[in-house]
Amino acid sequence: MPRHTLLAGLLWMSIAAGFSSCTSQGANTTSSVTPTKDYSILQQYFNPNWATDTLWDDGLAEVAVYDAERVIYDKKRSFEFALITVKEDFNRTHNVKTDDYSRQDLFPVMKVNEFARIETDNYPYHYLTSVFVHRSQPWALHKLTTSSQEWCGTTFKSITDEGTVFQQEYNSYFDGQGSGSRELPKTILAEDQLPYTLRALRFSDELSFKANVLELQQTNQAKEPKIYKANIRTVKAAVNGQPAWEVQVQLDENKQNTYYFAAQYPNQLIRQRTWDGRNLELKKLSRYAYWERPKA
Repeated sequence: MPRHTLLAGLLWMSIAAGFSSCTSQGANTTSSVTPTKDYSILQQYFNPNWATDTLWDDGLAEVAVYDAERVIYDKKRSFEFALITVKEDFNRTHNVKTDDYSRQDLFPVMKVNEFARIETDNYPYHYLTSVFVHRSQPWALHKLTTSSQEWCGTTFKSITDEGTVFQQEYNSYFDGQGSGSRELPKTILAEDQLPYTLRALRFSDELSFKANVLELQQTNQAKEPKIYKANIRTVKAAVNGQPAWEVQVQLDENKQNTYYFAAQYPNQLIRQRTWDGRNLELKKLSRYAYWERPKA
């Protein structure tokens, strides 16, 4: 999928959590490190073959469009949210999708792009997050980049696998944040990866486990991130009369996110409800090569 033909709109990312306004609401790192796929204690709860299905080898992307809500400036805002899932082959030298498939340092990942444009009374906000997860280990984050753009400024953050730790680079327009880097433990799930990763759970009414969850990075802030000791459980549910799985992620006593996934493979995210009001309702689902130019 040529990156230079990406839709212009996907230069920006999905809606933020913890928005506060202009008064408070890093560059891509590359690595030749062979990633260590830690947090293996979680593998018993996930199907490692979930993304190895031939569905993901058809050369197309799954494009899910949602009716979305978000509270910004004390108002509930309505907008469209796009969740795009596609298989890619990375090379280790540059830690990006390869252009040369004869290379010897390739490995497969699943890319999940999360994009939104949201209008406010004064100006629009744009957000794009790109999450890259190991294809055969749906719990194992490899890389995450996220950026926000609005009239007050731009904030960028990245998380990359450096072997024994994750390295976060950031560049924020907020005083007290600026630019810098920090190490994060490998034993985390990023909240941003949950709409994808939770699709690969070994769903059952008995499933319940604990996990460390890094708070949402889809924000215009670059503060030291919280890591929640979350409780995750699944229960049978129905959405619009169709069988589904409800996944409850209890981040702390007062913060619960709930995700609803189709019971049938590939278990698309149908609905999302979060503690801070980031709500999604599936509107349209399709598979196509969004990076190709329309024919004249």
